[in-house]
Amino acid sequence: MSKHESLLRHQKIISRLRNGRKATFEEIEDYLGRQSELLAHNLLVSQRTFQRDIIEIRSLYDVDIRYDRSQRAYYIADDGSLLNSRLMEAFDLISALKMSEGLNQFINFEKRKPKGTHHFYGLLHAIRNRLTIRMVYQKFHEELPAERQVNPYGLQESRGRWYLVASDAGSEKIKSFGLDRIVDFEITKQHFILPDGFDLNEVYRYCFGVINPDHRKPEEIILSFDADQGKFIKSYPLHHSQATLADTNEEFRIKLYLHITDDLIMEILSFGERAKVVKPETLAREVVRRHRESLKNY
Repeated sequence: MSKHESLLRHQKIISRLRNGRKATFEEIEDYLGRQSELLAHNLLVSQRTFQRDIIEIRSLYDVDIRYDRSQRAYYIADDGSLLNSRLMEAFDLISALKMSEGLNQFINFEKRKPKGTHHFYGLLHAIRNRLTIRMVYQKFHEELPAERQVNPYGLQESRGRWYLVASDAGSEKIKSFGLDRIVDFEITKQHFILPDGFDLNEVYRYCFGVINPDHRKPEEIILSFDADQGKFIKSYPLHHSQATLADTNEEFRIKLYLHITDDLIMEILSFGERAKVVKPETLAREVVRRHRESLKNY
């Protein structure tokens, strides 16, 4: 059996067991048989080979398939973490793309620059081992890139971009650097000490985006949307602190607990007339001011 068929079989086994869908070996075998006919590949295996597949899937994809003796069924153990969820999303995308040969006319990607994810492996190595890095970084408002030495603390995702959370060597002030703007970097042999009690999730707990105004406290924010826009906000929350206050045919109202930053204001402005800031008054006035300023361009 070819390596290609083995990898394809792994993908189909995971797909069959996704989202809590338990299955006996016989049911998995039947599913692989139907997929074999559909894909013109022999994906059928013995139970012994299937056990080896489980080990390989755990090693290659970090997907843990377990056996429920009471139901004689296999299932994917979901630890409930966001990382596990994102791994499954990535797996779905990879599986679809591998099957997309000859289907380019049916798949339309956003025409955007790479997000710098090719830096992931090296940066994660430096983060995990507390190693300072030297990087060449190109700021948007500067003509030439500059070299800087930083202590990498973690990686943060925001609005489709990835950022390196770090401090300049010799400082503990947290900054964020867009991965797509890192021209090159080198991992040094110099170790650094992580600040006491540092937790990346806590740093950005009350942030929208990557701006963290550590000198300010988060505030209660109440936003009102029209009913149609509310359907999108309900299905794709703005922030984990989002709580629904009203959900009617006329209005969808939510409460958030966040730092008021430029990232948040820009997000609110993007909804145009379909959103209204109810609270706090200072945020409402700032949104109104920016709407008025934008009208001056016309």
